[in-house]
Amino acid sequence: MDKTIKWGIIGLGRIAKLFAEDLRLVEDAELVAVASKSLERAKSFAKEFDNPKAYASYEELFNDVDVDVVYIATLHHTHCQYSIEAMNHKKHVLCEKPVAISQDEAKQMVEASLRNNVFFMEAFWSRFNPSIVKIKELVSKGKIGTLRYINAEFTFYKLDDDPKSRSLNVNLAGGSLLDMGVYPIFLSYFLLGKPAEVLARSQFYETGAEIQTSMILQYENAQAVLYSGFANNTDMKAKICGEEGEIFISPIWHETQGFQLVINGNSQFYELPTKGKGFTHEMDEVHECIRSKKRESTRWSHQNSLELMGIVDKIRLNSGIKFPFEV
Repeated sequence: MDKTIKWGIIGLGRIAKLFAEDLRLVEDAELVAVASKSLERAKSFAKEFDNPKAYASYEELFNDVDVDVVYIATLHHTHCQYSIEAMNHKKHVLCEKPVAISQDEAKQMVEASLRNNVFFMEAFWSRFNPSIVKIKELVSKGKIGTLRYINAEFTFYKLDDDPKSRSLNVNLAGGSLLDMGVYPIFLSYFLLGKPAEVLARSQFYETGAEIQTSMILQYENAQAVLYSGFANNTDMKAKICGEEGEIFISPIWHETQGFQLVINGNSQFYELPTKGKGFTHEMDEVHECIRSKKRESTRWSHQNSLELMGIVDKIRLNSGIKFPFEV
């Protein structure tokens, strides 16, 4: 493979722009193609990012021989379809979170990776955030003792959005859980694993979209109390409590630049800034895996994505979150 790993991006919204900005900071990466269902939008995006090739269909990008890996940044309910199409064209794939809208879809995506012998990973960038990595290390080493409690929230007020927009439109898999709730769920899963029991309740908007979900993940010796919402704002801090100490993650916690460790009243602050917005760290992982001819990352594996979506499925079942297009 060429020294430079060449990227294509499909779905050219806000997240794609942030991703493309960070891609500029990765020395061995090059953005060579972008695609939208609107050629005008693709050309506008390309002009902003050093004029890679601009396509008016995703199929054209998948057929581009110069593209090594595709970043999927389309709407949630299309992740499965487009990831599989890209992999069937022998492209490596980094798919934006949530990896899919259900565990069944995620399984199909993993199968496509294995069948086509290409790399596939969910773009859970928080997994690679230096602060989150360090927190995992401290917890695993027993720095705060036996882990007993996690509290995490992710909210943005969105009730003034257009009801037909992605956030509030059930036909586009709208709602706070898939958009934001997966982050608190990730933190609990990352530190405690699969819960023994899942409890959840949601409230819904006039469009049918879920706009508030409260969750309790019950473990043998711990609990996680989690929340996602479009109906209010919160400080978006997170805390992790053990029998011997606490960790307070600075807001916005999922893209944090540091955290506070408190043990017996003594406080230590860890300042661990991200490179760029923070997408760079997952990009580095993708590059390492592709060069090593891996089909998955050991740091955020296929199984990790499947298990996380399994928890999401249980929350949806608990709280009655359904989409019209689901059988």
